Amino acid sequence: MRILLVEDDPMIGDAIHGALNDASYAADWVKNGLTALAALETQHYDLVLLDLGLPGKDGQEVLTRIRANNNPVPLLIITARDSLDDRLRGLDGGADDYLLKPFDIAELLARMRAVLRRKGGNALSVLDNGVVSLDLVSKEASTAEHQGVQLSNREFALLQALLIRPGAILSRSELEDRLYGWGNEVESNAVEFLIHALRRKLGSQVIKNVRGMGWMVSKNA
Repeated sequence: MRILLVEDDPMIGDAIHGALNDASYAADWVKNGLTALAALETQHYDLVLLDLGLPGKDGQEVLTRIRANNNPVPLLIITARDSLDDRLRGLDGGADDYLLKPFDIAELLARMRAVLRRKGGNALSVLDNGVVSLDLVSKEASTAEHQGVQLSNREFALLQALLIRPGAILSRSELEDRLYGWGNEVESNAVEFLIHALRRKLGSQVIKNVRGMGWMVSKNA
């Protein structure tokens, strides 16, 4: 899952960026509003973390532009602006949540999961297609034969990308796009290696190969 972090404070940005990577997100970090808008025009993101006090273009202006472009990307404001007026402007302007600094990283990650659940129409922190389930908090996967299997960060991210869209075929480039942020080196066989590891842990039928097109998990088996 790919996240755009828009934060100009180097200390806060570095801490959040590192925490996102540790939590299995592919995170791109930009430091001003204009760069954020440019990134959103060229790259698909699953969620945006947006500071309001930005150079170049204020975060509220960035939010307004995103929604004016009919971009429905889930968006969580992270800011020190604590007035009721700022919070109302952010939420009424199209933000899905509003988190005040300073905050605990664990709360940020929980708020992100909640926003993504609401956008996906899923009330639980578990993705399940009837063959395999994935706990988004513990990062454990389960099948009928294998219960509570702990996954690596990359394994978790790949299985999550497939389970978000059961029945859809994702190509190598689409999966790489959800696994790796800017600056990450991608091995030529990285996706195949991760799928092999997941099949070894969960069974050979969990992920299906569609020759010449990519991979998928079954829909509502």
